[in-house]
Amino acid sequence: MLQKLKQNFSFFIVFLITCANLFAQNITNDVATASNIKTIQLSTGSDFSGIPILKLGESFKVTFDDINGDESDYYYRIGHYNFDWTPSSLYKNEYLDGFDEIRIVNYENSFNTLQMYSHYTLNIPNEDTRGLKVSGNYIIEIYNDDNEIVFTRKFIIYEPSTVVKVYTKRSRDLKHIDSKQSVQFEISSPNEILRNPHKTVKTLVMQNNDIKNAITDLVPQFTIANDLIYKYDQESSFWGGNEFLFFDNKDIRASNISIRGIELKDIYHNYLYTNIVRANRRYTYNPDINGNFVIRNLDAENNNTEADYVWVHFSLECYEPTDGGQIHLYGNFNNYTLDESTLLQFDKERKVYYNKRLFKQGFYNYKYVLLKQDGTIDHGFISGNFDETENEYTVIPYYRAPGARYDRAIGKGTGNSSSITN
Repeated sequence: MLQKLKQNFSFFIVFLITCANLFAQNITNDVATASNIKTIQLSTGSDFSGIPILKLGESFKVTFDDINGDESDYYYRIGHYNFDWTPSSLYKNEYLDGFDEIRIVNYENSFNTLQMYSHYTLNIPNEDTRGLKVSGNYIIEIYNDDNEIVFTRKFIIYEPSTVVKVYTKRSRDLKHIDSKQSVQFEISSPNEILRNPHKTVKTLVMQNNDIKNAITDLVPQFTIANDLIYKYDQESSFWGGNEFLFFDNKDIRASNISIRGIELKDIYHNYLYTNIVRANRRYTYNPDINGNFVIRNLDAENNNTEADYVWVHFSLECYEPTDGGQIHLYGNFNNYTLDESTLLQFDKERKVYYNKRLFKQGFYNYKYVLLKQDGTIDHGFISGNFDETENEYTVIPYYRAPGARYDRAIGKGTGNSSSITN
């Protein structure tokens, strides 16, 4: 009898742990964006590529479109998270000044467009949410009348209490000297002693603010006074990748250097020139905006509501065996998410991969990546990897003092591979 009780108790404990893990996972993982929600942006006056990084006290806004165009009601809530994106132990009034779970009241309908939509704007701070009190990781959730989350976005609030210097180096591994870029950095804390930094200090290292491809397991190699030194090579290296491709359809009725054809059906269709594999070619300098996008309509006064939606048709000529993997579009236009809308299909007659996706008028960066069968992403399969590629690197240090209840983001440092050295 005792043995059976022990077994039942053990099963109950395992069940509770499993439920807790599933609950945490459901909270912290990105929720799939509803199909009617498009063109999500979080900005401070200038748009971000990848995860937004804001200074504590800085105002920002979230904008998005609902292509149902029925003026639906949407609400927002903001959560605070630890370095590893598990929920922090802070109560809401400890990190939020005011209230959330408030309806978004600022919206307007599209004007003079073939595709109807409602454009929503949420400003933080506002009369209900007066601001965020502490630094760290945050997630904003937008949900509807049925309490269904239609999308989430991560962002980081940092306090400028440290100085972070970032350097970009070529790989010391001769096999990857022409294809990888290594990030080295120093964290200087002149006004605060970072106690036991090997355990209390964590770092987030990102290429082009793409948090899904970030390095998070680095510890300081040594300290000099109040400076923490990180001079890793392979442990802090990223594939160089290639410059992003682009298209510009600010005038949806005219072809240009990236658009070869236009067709009007229910709405406009733009057909891009067929792209080719660049991995087997030499690097060519092509200025980009590191995966970002800008909404604009050449003939509009208000891009928010007068820029139309267009079906953009992509095609890729690729003869490389994918070994069961999938080729996807990749860029900040959907927060670097791979889903059905980014998947390319193969046309056996034309011998090309193809895809069409709905985009709001503007200038967009994109590239093609290979999603392998094991779930990893090969960024260089189509584009190639080159040490000359211009990439921006961002380092965010976090600190949890002994006895503290949350991870503070205590600085921000940036470096660019355009100044790469050996």
